[in-house]
Amino acid sequence: MRTCVRRLGTLATLSVWFTAATFAQEAPPPIEGGEAAPPKPEHAVKADANIATAPVKETSAVTHHSITVGGKPIAYDATAGTLTLRDYEGKPAASMFYVAYVVPGGAGDHSRPVTFFYNGGPGSASVWLHMGSFGPVRIVTAAPESTPGPPFKLEANEDTLLGKSDLVFLDAIATGYSRTLGDTKEDKFWGVDSDIDAFARAITRYVTLNDRWNSPKFLFGESYGTPRSAGLVYALQTKGMQFNGVTLLSSILNFGTRSRGFDRSFVSYLPTYAAAAWYHGKIKPKPADLEAFLREVRAYAAGPYLLALDKGQDLPDGEAESVAERVSAYTGLSVAFLKENHLRVPPARFRKELLRDEHRTVGRYDSRFVAIDEDDAGEVPETDPSSSYSAGPFVAAFHNYVTTQLNYHTDLEYRLRAVDANKKWDWHHKAPADTEPQTDIDLALDLAAALRGNPHLQLLSLNGWYDMATPFFQTEYDLGHMFLDPSLREHVHLSYYPSGHMVYLNPEALKLMKADVTRFYDLAAPQAP
Repeated sequence: MRTCVRRLGTLATLSVWFTAATFAQEAPPPIEGGEAAPPKPEHAVKADANIATAPVKETSAVTHHSITVGGKPIAYDATAGTLTLRDYEGKPAASMFYVAYVVPGGAGDHSRPVTFFYNGGPGSASVWLHMGSFGPVRIVTAAPESTPGPPFKLEANEDTLLGKSDLVFLDAIATGYSRTLGDTKEDKFWGVDSDIDAFARAITRYVTLNDRWNSPKFLFGESYGTPRSAGLVYALQTKGMQFNGVTLLSSILNFGTRSRGFDRSFVSYLPTYAAAAWYHGKIKPKPADLEAFLREVRAYAAGPYLLALDKGQDLPDGEAESVAERVSAYTGLSVAFLKENHLRVPPARFRKELLRDEHRTVGRYDSRFVAIDEDDAGEVPETDPSSSYSAGPFVAAFHNYVTTQLNYHTDLEYRLRAVDANKKWDWHHKAPADTEPQTDIDLALDLAAALRGNPHLQLLSLNGWYDMATPFFQTEYDLGHMFLDPSLREHVHLSYYPSGHMVYLNPEALKLMKADVTRFYDLAAPQAP
């Protein structure tokens, strides 16, 4: 049985698609190095000297390390610091925190690729990608089980991408240690276009400060970081910064299908429901091949199931019964439950219902995780174990790592998320072909424009089978509806893994993902060393 499908090649036009998803420890090993860093950074002072503020003047703490990957030692410099973002008049508006890992290549040698990483939210810090995916150090968790309490453990990451690219992890404004400056309000950066603009300024500033304009460049966004990447690559490209590749992890690009009354989201979720039911043994008999099983479910979802939902209240009783029986066979939900939901089961109800007979619920970001609710009779889960089980270890690991290994010190609180950012987010966006900003946004339009504008740009989409926040079937639909010329479709690649939204929580999947990303870099930047 193949538990992971890895495919780099043409994206066929698929009848597929989704609903938007908003996603102290044990002393770490020395990673074969770790020299002392410069003194603690100074901070700007407001009228009240007791208020911790971000620095207007850019700061950096540099340490030197080494890691062995595949028997090969890699020496690298780690820089934790800030980038000052200025408005068009030159006034400092925000300070963006970042951590960069760079392999020195000799004086004036900047031919190594550089990759910019960020999580999503909107309003999430990038601690998840930083401490879980391709950095040189990662947190050890018990996923999909809950990780025991501190002390947590950090380890040298054999699956780091540092052997292929320099890495820069960025925190969105009002998350992590990133803050606004002076009288600039946080919500100035809380919007589709203002967020893209902030990251464009930060990346431009980093590239300029470090003389990386001629380096191969990549973007790597997770969750809401994927529409950010789609808009960002187009925005920077129009300003003269060309990228080699964009990697999308757990995508949501088209937000226009969220409105009540539209059935596409239920079509999109059906294969993800089937994957969760398969994993938890709710399909009898259990198919031996998950990949083949999901191909069958995709075909049914985009065919008979979609046609049945399109009939709405006019669907004949006999046809409704037949569809309910088929969907029950795919999802493990009872025929009666499906009919009570008019064949349209929202994700939260599915997560509550799937294991109700076992007094358990499943996770949203990763349906491999299970939790226990106080009330078995409830309609929706009380928590998401795939989020709550991970937050503590990741935040604790980062705090310990950034001070003891990177020697970065600040009086600022590290914010896992920006409070109210999602609630106050400005969803207006002006896509390349729009005359006016729209709220039912589809950033796949920006991505398609970027691919047409730079016919050398490559795109890699990474997807978890068990991701209920950004289901893979929706991603296939969005990418299959960019209406690219046939000459550009070979530039779109998809890979799938036995994991959830944060694919890297499964160590097996992380190894497979690293192999796919490495091949992608060889394809997108073949001239790089």
